[in-house]
Amino acid sequence: MLDLKFIRDNADTVRHAIQVKGVPLDLDELLRVDRELVELRARLETLQAERNANAKLVPKAGADERAALIARGKDLAEEIRAQEPALRAHEDALKQLLLRVPNIPHPSVPVGRDDSENVELRREGTLPTFSFTPLDHVQLLEKHGWADLERVARVSGSRSYLLKGDAVRLEQAIINYALDTLADAGFTLVSTTALVRPDTLVGTGHFPGGEDQVYKIEGADLMLAGTAEVPVNSLHAGEVLAEADLPVTYAAISAAFRSEAGSAGRDVRGLMRVHEFKKVEQYVITRADEAEGLAMFERLLGNAETILRGLELPYRVLQNCTGDMGAGKVLMYDLECWVPSEEKYRETHSCSYLGDWQARRTGIRYRDEAGRMQFPHTLNNTGIASPRILVPFLEVHQQADGTVRVPAALRPYLGGREVLGA
Repeated sequence: MLDLKFIRDNADTVRHAIQVKGVPLDLDELLRVDRELVELRARLETLQAERNANAKLVPKAGADERAALIARGKDLAEEIRAQEPALRAHEDALKQLLLRVPNIPHPSVPVGRDDSENVELRREGTLPTFSFTPLDHVQLLEKHGWADLERVARVSGSRSYLLKGDAVRLEQAIINYALDTLADAGFTLVSTTALVRPDTLVGTGHFPGGEDQVYKIEGADLMLAGTAEVPVNSLHAGEVLAEADLPVTYAAISAAFRSEAGSAGRDVRGLMRVHEFKKVEQYVITRADEAEGLAMFERLLGNAETILRGLELPYRVLQNCTGDMGAGKVLMYDLECWVPSEEKYRETHSCSYLGDWQARRTGIRYRDEAGRMQFPHTLNNTGIASPRILVPFLEVHQQADGTVRVPAALRPYLGGREVLGA
């Protein structure tokens, strides 16, 4: 959510953000509702002031005049009551429109329609070469009996997964390695629920607009979050934080659920796009300073790259264009790991800087050194998401005999084993 005064004073800038992000919002309608609301409030304030002044005259008035004043008071009260529904309707309409106003992208963000126009910034690591015919991740899982995708589909439907044996140990090892890496970087570990109230999804900016991606719990005012960012973003909702306690840095692990609406026919085979998964999310609340926010953005990105380097996965860094960065983002980078069977990079991490857009929605504030109340800035980035990360991991580290090599950084989490599947 943007500050309303900023929107009034910078309508052209906001209108441009709406256009380049492809947000379905009529800014002129928002400004019209805002003007009408200002006029309604002014009208009600005038009526209330007149009513108060009228009431003060009653005790001093004579009998005849008192009756007229009382009648006038009743008329004013009725007129005020008659105006209140319109006031509430305009307030609700303005709130809903404000929730759809996108954040202003950083000047460095390329203008584009969708992910096809994201810009590659750099590549890291060496792509694997094989002296044998490599298997894809599903073939590797099947070869070792590490998954049972057919049976679990009968239990849970398509886009579900079941790991077995060493694949379970591998998944847990990668998650624990990511948690330890982030803890060593000074982040507070949090294990949180995926059950959230709808207002938490409004707080992150997933609502309005992303309702079709979320599973709802029938008979309860609860939903299943697609990332730990959702519950953690609301942990401090309505609070006034101490500036000395900033930045707040969390590494939050939770189950994650996404309906994947609109993705029919995409990545239906294997582990790339499943409805339920496990995710470690970096989440930060920092001071309302863009320079600090951008420095923290690089820190979060660096943490994710440290994890990928430890897993010895070749990857590339992309800057997301305006049409692929989401309404609330000021800046967004994706990390994509190499998938040999597809001979292309696939997204495994997203790093986002949102300015004060989320804090305004959740009411998180802090008092700065001058005593002024400020909305802090928030950021988030994937620590690790599984089982998606297993796709590049298994394929990149497969060996000629069908075993899977374990990188040195991961061996302590697997009892010192150097290979799996031997």
